[in-house]
Order: sequence, then C-alpha cells, then structure tokens
Amino acid sequence: MSNIDALKEKVQSAYKKWDDSIYNKTISKFPERQKNFTTPSFNQVKPIYTPLDCEFENYDEKLGFPGQYPFTRGVQPTMYRGRFWTMRQYAGFGTAKESNERYRYLLDAGQMGLSVAFDLPTQIGYDSDDPMALGEVGKVGVAIDTLADMEILFDRIPLDKVSTSMTINAPASVLLAMYIAVAEKQGVSRDKISGTIQNDILKEYIARGTYIFPPKPSMRLITNIFEFCSKEVPKWNTISISGYHIREAGSTAAQEVGFTLADGMAYAKAAIDAGLDVDQFAGQLSFFFNAHNDLLEEVAKYRAARRLWARIMKEKFNAKKDKSMMLRFHTQTAGSTLTAQQVNNNIVRVAVQTLAAVLGGTQSLHTNSRDEALSLPTQESVKIALRTQQIIANESGVANTIDPLAGSYYIEAMTDQIEKEAEEYINKIEAMGGMIPAIEQGYVQTEIQKAAYRFNQELESGERVVVGVNKFTEKEDSKAELLKIDEKVQKDQIVFLNKVRSQRDNIAVNNKLEALKKAAAGNDNLMPHIIDAVKVYTSLGEICNTLRGVYGEYKETVVI
Repeated sequence: MSNIDALKEKVQSAYKKWDDSIYNKTISKFPERQKNFTTPSFNQVKPIYTPLDCEFENYDEKLGFPGQYPFTRGVQPTMYRGRFWTMRQYAGFGTAKESNERYRYLLDAGQMGLSVAFDLPTQIGYDSDDPMALGEVGKVGVAIDTLADMEILFDRIPLDKVSTSMTINAPASVLLAMYIAVAEKQGVSRDKISGTIQNDILKEYIARGTYIFPPKPSMRLITNIFEFCSKEVPKWNTISISGYHIREAGSTAAQEVGFTLADGMAYAKAAIDAGLDVDQFAGQLSFFFNAHNDLLEEVAKYRAARRLWARIMKEKFNAKKDKSMMLRFHTQTAGSTLTAQQVNNNIVRVAVQTLAAVLGGTQSLHTNSRDEALSLPTQESVKIALRTQQIIANESGVANTIDPLAGSYYIEAMTDQIEKEAEEYINKIEAMGGMIPAIEQGYVQTEIQKAAYRFNQELESGERVVVGVNKFTEKEDSKAELLKIDEKVQKDQIVFLNKVRSQRDNIAVNNKLEALKKAAAGNDNLMPHIIDAVKVYTSLGEICNTLRGVYGEYKETVVI
C-alpha cells in the first residue's frame, strides 16, 4: 500500500468515526439551520472537507507553483509580493471634459490605471446627433464622436505612463484607433502604449446586446486587431474575453468559466484560420471575470479557469510559450448583487467580493460603488470603492503570501468541481461546431436563463437570503445623493460635433471612408484604414455606417 493510500484509509476511518459518534449525534439533537447548504451556483456544500475530497497525489499536474504551468496558483512567480494588482476604477459619464476631471481625481487618489465607460450610442456605433442616440448621450458612460472628444478625454494624462482599459466591443477598432492617434499627438509612439480593449463580441450576442455586425465580419475585425497589435502595439491586450456579463445575466460560476473559455477558443481558432501563429497573438489575450458574493466559490472559480485555459492552449492549440498559456484577468465586483435597498450594505458586499478577487489572483480590479443600483456613482462613493481595494492591499495581509487558500480541502475540491463542470459545457459547445453555432441555436442563452430563473425562484421563496431585500428589511428615507446627467449634455455634445465637422477637411474624410469601404469589401487589414480615418476627424458613426453598408447588421436569435 502506498503512503497516499494509507493516508486515505486512515482519514476515511477517522472521518467515519467522527461522522457517526459526533456529527450525526449532534444534529439529531440540534438540527442545522437549513436542510441544504448551496453556493449561489447551486453547488452542494458538504459539512466538512478532508483529503478524501482532493487529488493531492497529482500535485504537480493540478497545482504546481506560481508562474508555472498549469498556473493554478497564479500567473506570476511572486504575485502581490512583487506588486499589487492594478486598481482600475471603471468611470465615464457625460462629456469627455467631465470624465477627464473624474479620471484625474481618481489618479490623484491613488488609482493605478484608467478604465473607460462609453455611453450607449458610442457602444453601438452611433454619433450623438443620430436619432437612435436620443436621450442616451452621456448617460451610462462618456460620449465619443470624434478624435476631438478623445483628445479632451485624455488631456493632461500621459499615455506612456498610464495603462488604459476600454470597455467597447462592436466598434472596438475605432476607439483603439482614436487612442493610438491621441498617443501619437502626445508624442507617444504606438509601441509604448499599454492597456486593454474589451473587443469581445461573442458575449454581446450571448448576454449584453451591444452588437452591430453579424458574427463573420465581427470576427474579422477582431482578428485584424490581433494581427495589427502583435506587430504595431505589442504592449496592448487585444481582447478582454468577458465572463463578467455572462455572470451578470444570471449564469453559474461554472457557466461563467465554461462559456468564457469557449469564447476564447473561438477567437483563437479565428486568428489561426486568418493565418496567425498561436504564439504570435495568445500572449495578448486577457480575460474579464465577475466577483460574486460566495467568497470561497469565487476563489475556486478563478483557479479553475487558469488551470483549464492553460490545458486548452497547450493541448488543443499546441501553444509553446508559457505566456500563451497564462490566463491573465481583470475582475469587477458584481453589479447584479448591488441592492437599491440599504445602499450602504453594498460597501460590505463589495469588500467581500474584492477579497475573493485578490485571494483568487486577479491582475487588475474594479470595485463597484454603493449607489450604482440607483445611478452613476457619486465622487464620494467612488472614493470609498477605491479605498476598499487599498485597505485590502495594505492592511489585510492577504497579499503577503501567494495563493493563501491553496491546500484548503474545500477550495481544492471546489476548484476540481468547477473545472469539471466548465469542461463539460465546453465539450457540448465543441460538439455543436463551436461557440457561434451554439449561440445561433440559443444553447448558451437558454442555459443562462435556466440558472437565472432558478436563482430568482430561491430568492422569492426566501430559500436564498439577500439582506435588506427579502430579510432584515426596513422602511427607508430615499434622500440619497445621486449623480444625475443633465439633459443639456446631449445638446452640447451635438453642438461640439457639428463644430468639428465644419472645421475638418471633409474631402479628406470622404476619401478615407471610400478607402475603408473598399478595404472592407476586400481582404486588407482594416486597422490602418480606420486609423487614417480617425486622424482626419471622421466620426465614429460615419465609420460604423460605412461598415454597416458592407456587412449589414446582426439580428438577434430569439430564445424563449
């Protein structure tokens, strides 16, 4: 008998003795507070976990060490002992000038990088004066029509020293082109800028809805960015493959991992089909995950995602470089868990979620503000959210050792379970022909809807408790200070846009749009053409409408 087998036999004997003589006798006299204990993802939680629930005999294969395949314990050898995660607060509202003031306030308060929120018209490729933009300009993010807005947005912010993340998908190529143009106007060459562009269109078809073009041309735009940045903008993360919005739509933790990694596989296949070598682009891929309320399940989720992605890249895509196999990710605390009732409770929720992200090994983090269930956050609320990260970084001690929860029988068992469930989803999607067919058949959307419905049923029945919503409620005085966007914002933005149009070289604009149209109908990489267009102050809407004329628009698959 091996030492491992002997240990298991000893633990099994001791566990049975404890279970019979202590645990079961206790609960027969003093029943536990509920019959079933489950995570928000409906995973059953056992009363106790032991070495019997883990597979420590495969330590090197399943765990290893930080900075080493399969990266379960972290992608950097020193993790936060070397440097803290990037504290990157998501912000943007109203005009570029107002957002610039918020960015400079956050940088002065100790934020390490910028994260740009764009308004809805910008996200779906419409200018502020388009009828489709009516009533939405500046409401959920900053309005960007032309390079002139981008210049104001990053005024007095040195782009060679600040890393920027931009949450933009369908028109990602246009916003990246504007960012490159602003940097070059500052005297910063494109090979010196760093940051991330979300650029994840598949999750828009699944869970969020800010798409423009059908899947095929959308994938072409994405792989054009991969190719262009691998040569021209090497420090840029070309995509942030997002599980965040999948989780916000109601998925389980395993669905978040499985569907996100399946999206990542689709992008990798598209890039390889476009002629790129996997090790040419894979190191510039990044991911974006949710931090939900169940701290331990979330920690296990991040560890499972890292291990599974490393294995996928090595075994399915034959990646050779370690960097190609590393799952690097940004995290945002869960907007769907914020409550309009008793908004200060959200400070505690965000603190728990922040701790989960850090214990799980995130590379950067945005913490939501207490009032975001009601409106865009006030400056005071944003400061509290940032201070939450800074307190956990500097006062909690959790950043002093690498992967501090590793070896917990519960964490290791949950990591294995989430990895197994996520891989089962990936295999089902692959059997359908990949993520695009799975989306078109409504499979992914249906699975998320089922999970969301089940959670809501538990909430309504009281089986699942949300403090201040279905338990510990109280009558509240609704006098909270909220940030409101003045309707004047849209009028001012349209005036500024018309001014730009009147002062630019419109012949040059038309020539650049014609060149873009011709390239879109052919096989050229579109990024150089888009950069040329934005540099002469062609608007976002003009560029997107030109591409709409070539590619058409996506019509959603209705899933009931």
